[in-house]
Amino acid sequence: EQVRRGLEGKEQETPVFTELSRENDEEKVTFNLNKGAGSSAVATSSKSGSLGPSALKTLGSASSMRRKESSQSSAQPAKKKKKSALDEIMELEEEKKRTARTDSWLQPGIIVKIITKKLGEKYHKKKGVVKEVIDRYTAVVKMIDSGDRLKLDQTHLETVIPAPGKRILVLNGGYRGNEGTLESINEKTFSATIVIETGPLKGRRVEGIQYEDISKLA
Repeated sequence: EQVRRGLEGKEQETPVFTELSRENDEEKVTFNLNKGAGSSAVATSSKSGSLGPSALKTLGSASSMRRKESSQSSAQPAKKKKKSALDEIMELEEEKKRTARTDSWLQPGIIVKIITKKLGEKYHKKKGVVKEVIDRYTAVVKMIDSGDRLKLDQTHLETVIPAPGKRILVLNGGYRGNEGTLESINEKTFSATIVIETGPLKGRRVEGIQYEDISKLA
């Protein structure tokens, strides 16, 4: 009975329920279930996984800079590789190989020999200098011994091969128009070896040039 009285005299504890509230909207409410039922819930703040305005602004600026750099790099034209002297010479060689032979070979300043007998013995096998070329196939030739001027078709003329060491002009083929020096001749193949003396191919040694493709310079 004394025990009952003691219990009646003691105030019974009743649980008190409080309303949960968050001062900050970004705070997360967590419940600790490991504690007793009487434990009150506590609100703990945690960092949000989302990025703040300042972080988004920084990322936006970096992305904009990358796009700008990319557009600038793509806008810049690719630099052309500078050609070396060897590349240029090789291109010239290829161009000369593609150059077709022509059916006319007369050039001013060369020495020619008259091979027609229609003009008589006075001019047959005599040499002259081409002073003028008319319509590609006709030349005005000044005779070396007499000084006479004759108008002749190229079919009445032939080229003159000088002694080794003398100057020549290439009249046909890939090296047409280049001056050179006769190095040697090959009587069996009716060809010559020359050294180019003008243009970008100066110093080049060329073998197998046919007699009709070169002539002595006056």
